[in-house]
Amino acid sequence: MKCVIIDDEPLAVELLEDFVRKVDSLELVSTFNNAIDAVSFINQTNIDLIFLDIQMPHFSGIEFLNTIEKKPLIIFTTAYSDYAVEGFNLGAVDYLVKPIPFHRFLKSVVRAQQIFNPAAAVQAISENTTAPELEQDFMFVRAEYENVKMNFADILFIEGLKDYVKIYTTDNKFTLTLISLIKLENLLSSKGFSRIHRSYIINIKHVKSIQKNKVLISDKRIPISESYKNTFFEKINL
Repeated sequence: MKCVIIDDEPLAVELLEDFVRKVDSLELVSTFNNAIDAVSFINQTNIDLIFLDIQMPHFSGIEFLNTIEKKPLIIFTTAYSDYAVEGFNLGAVDYLVKPIPFHRFLKSVVRAQQIFNPAAAVQAISENTTAPELEQDFMFVRAEYENVKMNFADILFIEGLKDYVKIYTTDNKFTLTLISLIKLENLLSSKGFSRIHRSYIINIKHVKSIQKNKVLISDKRIPISESYKNTFFEKINL
């Protein structure tokens, strides 16, 4: 399927581009950081699937969908779950809430494949897709003048400090690196990590106890904010 990504968040586009590359049955034709620029392109190009953000400035994904003449398959991507019903009423294949884990993305692609080409859907996904369990269990981050390897299992939690983050590890040390917290959230959400506060991402396996508004990791009590509480508690079945 020929697909397009429309999202005003560069990191969200980068993540989806990476996901699309892992599925050989998808061909990324173009990306757009706003829906207005995408209208004429979609109307003049044969596109099978659009990964479409809903909440964008000036021109929302829903307004875009009501404007275009051609109607490809649509998978909505958004940080807000409030639009789910409206999205499905517009005939969307699926509705993905950010941060999007790969397995959830893949499930949506399977649904789209079943609509686009039912006979080939299962074969295309099973044969040509990099399985999530084969993905690496470490990452490299830039610290001072070197790239430092960090095993996910050794990370206790991550603290955001404006443009930098501190990555605390089981050896009672931390690594300071220039990277955004949201980029790490997108990378680690399917690796057993969860964002529980605007300034913190935690490794769930290292949680010792949970209070109403805090978790204990090592000897550090980390706050849980109201905006992340429900998602976190659902993730750990609490």
